[in-house]
Amino acid sequence: MNRKQLVKILRKNGYKATPQRLAIFELILSSKEHPTAEEIHNEVSKKFPSMSLSTVYQVLHLLQDLGQIMELKFRGQSSRFETNTTPHLNLICPGCGKIEDYNSNTIVKFWSKLENEFDFEALSQRIDGYRYCDVCKK
Repeated sequence: MNRKQLVKILRKNGYKATPQRLAIFELILSSKEHPTAEEIHNEVSKKFPSMSLSTVYQVLHLLQDLGQIMELKFRGQSSRFETNTTPHLNLICPGCGKIEDYNSNTIVKFWSKLENEFDFEALSQRIDGYRYCDVCKK
């Protein structure tokens, strides 16, 4: 997914491709950290100082409704956001909260097999694995 593709998706669904929407999406797309709405707001407001946190949440929910991002909710913590909506494993460190995506053909095949076996097409998926990162292991 890139900027041009997102513009096309927004317009196809009757939304304007505003600079703020594009900046929020591009920030999530370029991040390996699965940022929170607050982190996104802090970064994007450097370019758009009048943008409110509420606006960031509205854009995040729009992008989620359009299937372009996933919200990762955690009990007692802020939600995190990512653009990887394909079947993958989120490796989560219970120590520091770092999230890494693990892409594997095995996971894709497994998910496809589940859909076939149970005769459904998933609207979304989420598979989490918990392990300590290298920093927290020490």
